Amino acid sequence: MTDGKRPESQVRAGAVPLPSGPPPGERVDGERAGSERAGGERLDGERLDGERLARGTRDPLLGELVLLDDVGPVRRGRAYPAAGAATVLLVPAGVLLAALVLWPVVRTLQASVIDPDTHAFVGLANFELPWPVIGRTVLWALVVPAVVTALGYLLASASRRTYEGRLVRLILLPPIAVPLVVTAVVFRLMYDPDRGRGTATALAAALFGKAPSFLGPTLITVSLMSAFVWAWVGLAVVVFRAALDAIPANLADSVRAYGGTRLDVFRDARWKPLLRRTVAVVFALVALATARTFDLILVLAPGSVRDAASVLAVRVWQTSGGTTSGRGAAVGVLWLAIVALGMVLASLGVRQAWPPPTIPPPRRRRKTKGAAPVPRPGEPRGSEPVGGQPGGGEPAGNGTGGTTESGDGTESGDADGDGTDGDETDEDEGSPAERRSRAGRAVRAIGRAVPSVAAVLWAFPLLVLVATSLHSPEDAATAGWWRAPLRLASYQQIFDDSTLSRSLLFTAALALVVTVVVVGLALLAAYPLAWLAGPAAQTAGMVLLAASVVPVQVIAGPVNEVLATVRLSGSSQGLALVHIALGLPFTILVLRNALADVPAATLRRVRLTGQREWDAVWRMATSIRPAVVAVCVLEFVQVWNDFAVGLLFSGPDGTPLGLLVYGQAREFVTASGPLAAISTLVSVVPVLLVVLARRQVVAGLVSGALR
Repeated sequence: MTDGKRPESQVRAGAVPLPSGPPPGERVDGERAGSERAGGERLDGERLDGERLARGTRDPLLGELVLLDDVGPVRRGRAYPAAGAATVLLVPAGVLLAALVLWPVVRTLQASVIDPDTHAFVGLANFELPWPVIGRTVLWALVVPAVVTALGYLLASASRRTYEGRLVRLILLPPIAVPLVVTAVVFRLMYDPDRGRGTATALAAALFGKAPSFLGPTLITVSLMSAFVWAWVGLAVVVFRAALDAIPANLADSVRAYGGTRLDVFRDARWKPLLRRTVAVVFALVALATARTFDLILVLAPGSVRDAASVLAVRVWQTSGGTTSGRGAAVGVLWLAIVALGMVLASLGVRQAWPPPTIPPPRRRRKTKGAAPVPRPGEPRGSEPVGGQPGGGEPAGNGTGGTTESGDGTESGDADGDGTDGDETDEDEGSPAERRSRAGRAVRAIGRAVPSVAAVLWAFPLLVLVATSLHSPEDAATAGWWRAPLRLASYQQIFDDSTLSRSLLFTAALALVVTVVVVGLALLAAYPLAWLAGPAAQTAGMVLLAASVVPVQVIAGPVNEVLATVRLSGSSQGLALVHIALGLPFTILVLRNALADVPAATLRRVRLTGQREWDAVWRMATSIRPAVVAVCVLEFVQVWNDFAVGLLFSGPDGTPLGLLVYGQAREFVTASGPLAAISTLVSVVPVLLVVLARRQVVAGLVSGALR
């Protein structure tokens, strides 16, 4: 050990002779030893590096016994738990995923090439390509993510870091927590073809004299897409806002200092550092989410036009239901292929590290009247006299090019807060510069008004839902919410029936049990997976990502076969098992990434103080609290809002809330008042959870864990 490096083997306890002068940066831990120096000093858990030892009273004696920790440098392999412990931690989640996700996928692939009656191999005979359905599925996966991504970025950029901006984002966020079946109810109320009841129909008739049929075969896909965009834009806004806040402000300052234009600032100070990755993540997330439009189509699209709005999610259910059949399995395989292709493209798009900013070469320097020389990046602004004031400091409104964005979203060189440099007021009223300045102010005024307008538009559908629920069933069925008097008769009717209370209790208990089990098993599995490196880590990540995007309709038949084998088919226990298996991959993926981001010092303390692997898992969980809170909230909301899993696997012993809303929606015209009341009550719990835990959810999903 004469070279000053630690041996590669892990030293858990023992004596290592040290040379008289430890190399700089070498840490000597006394956390577990508590041993005493010869001079009487006690090492009470302090880590003394080589530099501190050099400043101490003496160096350790040659041959003195000291205890080294077993973690060493930041290298995942050194902290990997023992093989036996890792196997025990991975077995529960592995068994569930293998039995209820991976094997059903293999069974579906097998059934797609076998005749269900003769069990003979038929090759591609079952693959009758429904091209219109495939085309609509691809259209959903391309158009909707593009619209959500564009609106999310524009609204995130416009909703600045002010009180008004936070309020706008708070209004945009709740739709993502509203169950999709409730979203379908909301937009069916708005798109009702009767202009006396449908809000959008009445507005279109008032403006154009004739209202289009929003729920007809021509516009049904557009209406469905508008509902989905309304539900997902809020999440895109908060993700983009978190990314914009994470970009250092001095990047934009550096680009401006070299005379960069607004396009240069966007490209070199926003797009390249982080926005390119964020755009890819948001686009991929929404594209994969469009595969789960099953709830939206079944409730919002009337039965007569459902075929005109059908996508692969609905076609698989129509073809096979909850059984395994050749044609249904073939359609499911097509859907799996499209989802797999999207997953591969998404993984390629999000592989972007945070590169150092590339500062463009000097091209032209913007010179303004009375402006001081622009400091180089990293040079203090007060190093030279500015504006005739010794000691530096920019006078307000000097209009230098090296501005930075302040907390309210305006630039620091913007004296009057109108988005223009202060020196532009010296221009003549009729000069081109003044005209450009006025045009720029008008554009910025419109930009500041856009978030407020968007907040009103996004809050309006929820207002329609609540207002409809505050009418009697008779008034809601015959008149619009803006004409009938307010009454609580619809709420009284649903509370007189015990069906809602039983469904609420059943869904709450199911969501709570599933969340606890999923997070517990995911923590056990994520702990050993977090310390993998190289191809093993990439393989684990790809398997988890693939398992998390498998559509439940594709594997419904094989899953029912597995549940029937253990006599849990059609029971609440079987329903809970399916929810647990479907929630595990995404939860493990998030927690694994969060654990991999834990600082080395925290990992060192955990490994030195934990006596068993269970203790280490618990201690690590407290270090990634934002990620744990995020997955708890998301899993609870996912189970609470579920419709597809309940439709395919629930039994007579319990009715999830999604099925209750779907049953009421079948009598939409006569039961719109009670349906709106049930939908309002169903949405309260998930909206409150997401709004109250929004910071932890964003932090846990965007950054993995707060350090």
